[in-house]
Amino acid sequence: MKRNPARLTRQDFLKLGAGAAGAALLGTTGCGARGAGQDAAGEFTIRLSHVVTPKTPKGKASLKFKEVLEKSTDGRITVEVHPNSELYGDPDELKALKSGGVEMIAPASSKLTDIAPQLLVLDLPFLVDGSADVPKITARDSSVGKSIYTNKDLADNNIKVLGLWDNGLYQITSNKAVRTPDDLRGQRIRITPSDLIQACWKKWGAKTTPMDFAEVFTALQQGTVDGQFNPYSNIEAERFHEVQKYLTVSEHGYLTYPLAINNKFFEKLPDDLQKAVVDAAAEASTYNREIADKVNEKARKDIEDAGTTEIIELSAEERKVFKDAVVPSVWNEFADVIGEDIIDELLSR
Repeated sequence: MKRNPARLTRQDFLKLGAGAAGAALLGTTGCGARGAGQDAAGEFTIRLSHVVTPKTPKGKASLKFKEVLEKSTDGRITVEVHPNSELYGDPDELKALKSGGVEMIAPASSKLTDIAPQLLVLDLPFLVDGSADVPKITARDSSVGKSIYTNKDLADNNIKVLGLWDNGLYQITSNKAVRTPDDLRGQRIRITPSDLIQACWKKWGAKTTPMDFAEVFTALQQGTVDGQFNPYSNIEAERFHEVQKYLTVSEHGYLTYPLAINNKFFEKLPDDLQKAVVDAAAEASTYNREIADKVNEKARKDIEDAGTTEIIELSAEERKVFKDAVVPSVWNEFADVIGEDIIDELLSR
């Protein structure tokens, strides 16, 4: 089964000839030889790079951020949104942000844990009890929120977090029906690079394979990995359900994206434009939370309508078996990194 040829992935892009690649990049970014943050039309340009499609909650929130910021600044700031890993894939976008290769990214929180280990808190299995729990857990004045928005490690790496975007609860896809952790034993599961996520899946008996998001469809198609986990929106948008026989409604965690900006670029902005960026990020974050559930509900329906994947609903008892295998054991394993006070507070809820 082949991917939609209209969707240009980073891998497709890199396969283009040197001349074609240069022309394609010039056409997509509209920046040519322009210096970072400079724009012929306005005073500043923000390049916002991410790895998913525009129809996901993150993709839609990115476009909302662009719309709000360009309008509120009367074009003084231009926002270029680059989806689908067309500029940078998973391994490279953080390096690009730190170096100024892009001004903003919105990666999975696990991508930041190498430089800011405390963000592992967002990878905790069963951290939230349904999507309605997300805003309470990640509010700026919550213990989790404070550990992210005021994180010293991020600041030391020239990164400022402007918001936390919700992409939905995790579901498991596989070519084997999964109802218990035993069903995962020996299966090769693609994970995002995270020691905590790896520890969780090992508790369930799976073999873990860290992998660039843009590589997952091909890996599933070719059998390099047996399964993966993502929200419905990513599963449907990337067409993982077309190469996986089963989808288990596990809701064992949720995918959050810190909306991050290069702090040196941010601090070079005039005060009024800094405020405009912060306000636009807040509005886009509110919009993201308003649409995340709806986008995922539609994606689930589209998966069901496709008829290529059997959806397995876990009972409360079955889900509890997954939870008991990792909570509190995996939580406590990372308490020193996340903060024992935060872990104790979360466990006492």
